[in-house]
Order: sequence, then C-alpha cells, then structure tokens
Amino acid sequence: MLGPPTSSLLDRFIPDPGMRHRHQTIVRAPASFVLETAWTFDLREVPLVRAIFRLRSLMLGARATGTDWSRGFVPELLHMGWGILTEEKGRWLVVGTVCQPWRADVVMTPLPPERFASYSEPGQVKIVWTLEADPIHESRCRFSTETRAVGTDAQAQAKFRRYYRRFGVGMVLIRLLLLPALRREAERRWRALPAAR
Repeated sequence: MLGPPTSSLLDRFIPDPGMRHRHQTIVRAPASFVLETAWTFDLREVPLVRAIFRLRSLMLGARATGTDWSRGFVPELLHMGWGILTEEKGRWLVVGTVCQPWRADVVMTPLPPERFASYSEPGQVKIVWTLEADPIHESRCRFSTETRAVGTDAQAQAKFRRYYRRFGVGMVLIRLLLLPALRREAERRWRALPAAR
C-alpha cells in the first residue's frame, strides 16, 4: 500500500518543478477525518484568503464572477478545472491542471493522469498539489500540502516566473493561512463527536 504522497509519487507528474512549496501541521484528529474535513471545508471561514483572491482579481482586471466555496473546498476546485490525478481515500489526494496563471480570467483544464506528465502544449503551466493526512496516532495526524508547477516551454516558464514574482507571496500566504484554519476546523468537528469524547 502506498503511503502519503512523497517526492517520488509527485515525480510521476512533475519531476523537475519550476516552483515547489510544501507546508504541514499537526492535527489532533484521525487522518481520514482530517482529509474529509479538508474536502468539505468552506473557504469563507478564512476571510483573508478570500481577500487575497479578490485582490488578485482586481489587480489583473478579472471579469469572472466569484467562486462558490459553500459547496466545499475540493468540490469547488474540481468545478474550477482541477482534476484528480491519484488518491487513496482517507489518506491523500493529488490534483492537477494546466493553465496560463498570468491571465486575468484563468481557464483551467484537467488532464487524465496518464497524459499529465507528457503533456507539452506550448505556452501552458502544469500545476499539481496535494492534500495529505499521515497518521501519527489513532487520533492525531500530520496534515500536509505540496504544490509544484512547471512551464511546458521556456516562454511559459519565463511568464510564470514573472507572474510568481508578483503574486507568489499571496500564493504562499494562502497555504499558510489555510492549514491552521483546516486544523482548527478538524479539531473542532472531532471534539464535537460523541465518540471523540
């Protein structure tokens, strides 16, 4: 059985990333429960993250309407154009997309897992990210996320570097805000269960 996504697993999709970030936190709740919480999490619970998304839209002049986070974190991202590349229920999830992130109104296109690594359409950026819940104890886990991105050609990679210099701080800040919020929500939900008490 595979464990949580490691570098070797993500290497199947983006072995040589132009950008890579990994963040983690310890959560006092079972791994499968934490991943379920992450899946259904309502991002409206983190106003600053929504403010960062709005700021990007304003700076780039986006015309698209707001995102409906009420349907849950992962379902909304899948609706936006991310696709599931691989998963182990209750342990980890890897999603990916191809897009041009420097555009004001980004169009995300999911790809089948078997096409993702070899996809080379010029002018695109391939992005993967994970949600991982690694059990430490029956009621404690390490919750992690890793993001990787790479351009499909030199021009796309250069455009992405310029975009990242401008918006990369916000991208990292979103993850730094999201993980503690997910931890608090998972622990709150777990404490509220009769079985947990």
